[in-house]
Amino acid sequence: MVAARDRHRGIVGSIDWFVVLLYLLLLAAGWVSVCGASYDPDLGFNFLDLSTRSGMQLVWIGSSLLIAFVILCVNEDLYDAFAYIFYLAFMLLLLVTPFVAHDIKGSYSWINIGRFSIQPAEFAKFPTALCLAKYISRYDFSMQRWRDFLLTCLIIFLPIGLILLQKETGCALVYLAFFIVLYREGLPGSILLAGICAIVYFVVGIRYGDVPLLGLQQCSSGRFAVLLLVLLVTLFMIKVYARRHAFPLWRVLGGGLLVVAAALAVSLWVVEYDVNLLLLALCALLVLYLLVRAIGERSMRYLYIALFTLASVGFHLSCDKVMDSMLEQHQRTRIYVLLGMEDDPRGVGYNVIQAKIAIGSGGLRGKGFLNGTQTKLKYVPEQDTDFIFCTVGEEEGFTGCAIVLAAFLMLILRLIVLAERQPDTMGRAYGYSVASVIFIHLLINVGMVLGLAPVIGIPLPFFSYGGSSLWGFTILLFIFLRMDAAHKRLRQ
Repeated sequence: MVAARDRHRGIVGSIDWFVVLLYLLLLAAGWVSVCGASYDPDLGFNFLDLSTRSGMQLVWIGSSLLIAFVILCVNEDLYDAFAYIFYLAFMLLLLVTPFVAHDIKGSYSWINIGRFSIQPAEFAKFPTALCLAKYISRYDFSMQRWRDFLLTCLIIFLPIGLILLQKETGCALVYLAFFIVLYREGLPGSILLAGICAIVYFVVGIRYGDVPLLGLQQCSSGRFAVLLLVLLVTLFMIKVYARRHAFPLWRVLGGGLLVVAAALAVSLWVVEYDVNLLLLALCALLVLYLLVRAIGERSMRYLYIALFTLASVGFHLSCDKVMDSMLEQHQRTRIYVLLGMEDDPRGVGYNVIQAKIAIGSGGLRGKGFLNGTQTKLKYVPEQDTDFIFCTVGEEEGFTGCAIVLAAFLMLILRLIVLAERQPDTMGRAYGYSVASVIFIHLLINVGMVLGLAPVIGIPLPFFSYGGSSLWGFTILLFIFLRMDAAHKRLRQ
């Protein structure tokens, strides 16, 4: 008994209390925001009433503190020993969820348990992080080995696929945050470049796909821009990744641009035709050149670049079909509104418009607690869940928003510092997983409220009303704090 008591005292003394303090401050600020967002002047100041959102949020906060305490009391070896079991159990739960869940606004992601509902997708983040961290920590793991890379991708994409079956796109996208962890653990920069290129190709191709190039009705400016980007990125990759045998980049680039310019001139002033066919031909010639070099010099680098070019062209040409087949109509409309292709002030665009009005009306210092007009009159939909940042902006103004964002920034940076000081790979990878998930949630949620990201419905960590989100983030965070405390005790 004495040894156990001393052990727990040592754990308490080894906890990073700065992170705990930030956690408590964010919880408090979140509860105040829920009070402001859900306040009804006709009912008065009944914030502690369990029939109100603010009262129930206190229940979720209290239960979250209890969960945090239990996690800190559990031996840290449990998370290492049962990481794979946790992962498989939650994957099974995600698989079952769409068959037992009820339809809530087109989503089948909530399971009813008595009077309450839980969202398994929020809880599946910590087992995914544990499983990924444990696999990466294997002594023979190498991100350069295809087998290891594909298995890590499988660990990440399996929950994404299962959550997409629940028609919960927002929660599924958050799991892409785990690729930040892979990049820290040795993921090649070319993979990151491919991801960035895919986003750029998608946005440019969709946004300008129906815009004629210089008045040429047969030539899409979006396709022209994307194919030209594919050529430029391919030349850049040859220069960077195949330096020993790279051809003179500037001469090839200059010559290619001259050919494209001449083709445009002919189409404008002689005979009109689709200039994009020329760009497709140039891409094909470049791929053929890379394949010949790959075979002649037995160099896999040329082969990888050729595959990247083919995949880029194929991805661009399939974007429209993917939009039509994989996304629902309301999801496509959200993307079109975000890209400025449609104006829907009474439909999909209504949320963002009202959110901007609420935040902008707060000014520098805000209107004060419970004095917001947009939120009190319920103009902002989901104002105590997905759009709760509007309440911060309207009542606390730019100053309050800056303080909240600074608190999140300090939390993320501190988690990175703690992750870097871990003596083993599992602790470091799990720490980066926690920081990455919080960062992506913050980035998408705030970007969504400001109109910089599509409205996909994900909560703001520690702020949005609800138990599933708060419990999920608490479990994710305090498992890492328990790991860090145990490692700190060993170093002392």
